Amino acid sequence: MPGMDHGSSSSTASDAPASGANDADTMFAAMMIVHHQQAVDMSDLVLGKEGIDPRVVDLAERIKAAQAPEIEKMQDWLDDWGVDAPSGGIGHGDGMMTEDDMAALEAASGAEASKLFLEQMIVHHEGAMAMAETQIADGENPDAVALAESIASSQGDEIAEMKDILGSL
Repeated sequence: MPGMDHGSSSSTASDAPASGANDADTMFAAMMIVHHQQAVDMSDLVLGKEGIDPRVVDLAERIKAAQAPEIEKMQDWLDDWGVDAPSGGIGHGDGMMTEDDMAALEAASGAEASKLFLEQMIVHHEGAMAMAETQIADGENPDAVALAESIASSQGDEIAEMKDILGSL
């Protein structure tokens, strides 16, 4: 009958108006937490090595300094939105490194580790930029969209920097 809700609504808690976030916002935050955590892990790996190009050390430190607080911010958003924080991984197509990729970075040393970190982080950042562009297009939460814009801009700049460093290694 018209006007009666028979439980057929397809809305979820994440797109309820009171939450201030739609499905794109919650997906972005959940996936970007996992993505950022891997970038922090990659940075930790390279920062724990000797003989790393100083420009790579500086970049890895800046990546950690930027992304660790963003992880906390996005976890707070998910809490506010009533969405569970992610527990699993996301696909390699999102720029995520495989276990083999991470093992190769862990096993590398010196100049080889510097080069591998840069090559892997370029792919990783490209994945984050694609995720950010989707959020900018589909997201509703102004803070999440603003973060996506910031990620797209800063990681685009870092990709250019990494390509420059790679060209001179």
